[in-house]
Amino acid sequence: MRNTSVNLETLKSIQEELRKHLITVNALHDYEFVGGCDVSYKSDHGKGVIVVIDRKFNVVEISAVSKKIDFPYIPGFLAFREVPFLMEAYEKLKLKPDILLVDGQGIAHPRGFGVACHLGVLLNKPTIGAAKSKLYGRCEVPPLKRGFYTYLFGEEDKVIGACLVTKDRCKPIYVSQGHMVDLETAVKVVLENTVHYRIPEPLRIAHKYSKAE
Repeated sequence: MRNTSVNLETLKSIQEELRKHLITVNALHDYEFVGGCDVSYKSDHGKGVIVVIDRKFNVVEISAVSKKIDFPYIPGFLAFREVPFLMEAYEKLKLKPDILLVDGQGIAHPRGFGVACHLGVLLNKPTIGAAKSKLYGRCEVPPLKRGFYTYLFGEEDKVIGACLVTKDRCKPIYVSQGHMVDLETAVKVVLENTVHYRIPEPLRIAHKYSKAE
């Protein structure tokens, strides 16, 4: 249910202020550990999970936070619902990953500041948005062969992401820069961490644990 007390203009102002700190040039030159971030919901409660895996896809650590939801689902403002879960889960981690993959958008967002950007700026950490569906922008669908992608365009034909095929004959996912990475790096990291399934392993595993009781 939408909370009518939420002031969307205030939320937009917060996004615009945080966006001033967004870095979209690459600061990630190598990495050993990747974090997968996902939040699932059941009734009025949510469960946020960050799973840390190594380059051989071994699960190194899992951090989960379960609590009551205090923000409604509003398209374009997902960060205000999910980031509190993920911030708490991140703080509980003993091993902080080198980069975070987030189930959601990065700059492929109406105001150029999706949940992956929001989380990355607050943590001052490299992040990538990897979403199963498109929120914003336009693109052509590439050939359904792993590694093929087309650009996702926003206003004035600005490139805001990639429509990326991660598995042969499967629908693409939508990859966009979160914080401290460029698009080329984002695509590379997503492909390196996608093995047998359409969804990158860190996100697939995080989703599994977020659904677990």
